[in-house]
Amino acid sequence: MKLVILRLGHRIHRDERVTTHVCLTARAFGCDGVIISGQPDEGVKRSVEDVVQRFGGKFFVEMKRDWTKVIKEWLESGGEVVHLTMYGLPLPEVIEEIRSSNRDKLIIVGSEKVPRKVYEMATWNVSVTNQPISEVAALAVFLDWLQQHREFYIEFENAKIKVIPSAREKKVMRLA
Repeated sequence: MKLVILRLGHRIHRDERVTTHVCLTARAFGCDGVIISGQPDEGVKRSVEDVVQRFGGKFFVEMKRDWTKVIKEWLESGGEVVHLTMYGLPLPEVIEEIRSSNRDKLIIVGSEKVPRKVYEMATWNVSVTNQPISEVAALAVFLDWLQQHREFYIEFENAKIKVIPSAREKKVMRLA
C-alpha cells in the first residue's frame, strides 16, 4: 500500500518548520512522499531531500497548488483519502477499517483552516483526540496505529548514515 501525505495550505515563513517536520515524520514512518499545496517552498524540499540523501530511502516531495485536483485524481485512481482532523471519528473506532483496505492512502494534514470540501471529499475524517493537536503529532500517532509499530524496523536503502540504538550515547555508523 502506498502512503502519501498531502500538506494543505503551506505558507512560506509561517509554516516552513512544521511542514519540514511533517515531511520528516512521514519519511521516518515509511511513507512514500509528501505533496505540499499552498505556496511553493523549495527550501523545505531541499531540506528534506538532504535528509533522504544522507539517511537513505525513496521519498519524494512535490509542490502542487491545486489540492482539489490532487484529491480527485487520487480517488479516481482507486485510492482512499484519510483526513486527520479533531472533528473526525476517533482513531480507535476506524483504524481497523482503514488498515483492512490495501488501497493506497492519501493522508491529509492541514495548515491553515481546512475547507469544508476536504471533509466532503475524504473517505475518512479521523480524529487523534478531539482536542487541538499539532499536525505532526496527529500524523505520527495515526501512522503508528496504521502500521502497528513497524516503523521501528524499516531499513532505508542507500543510506550513508545509520543510527545505532544505544541506552547512553549517540552512535552513528557511516555507511558510505
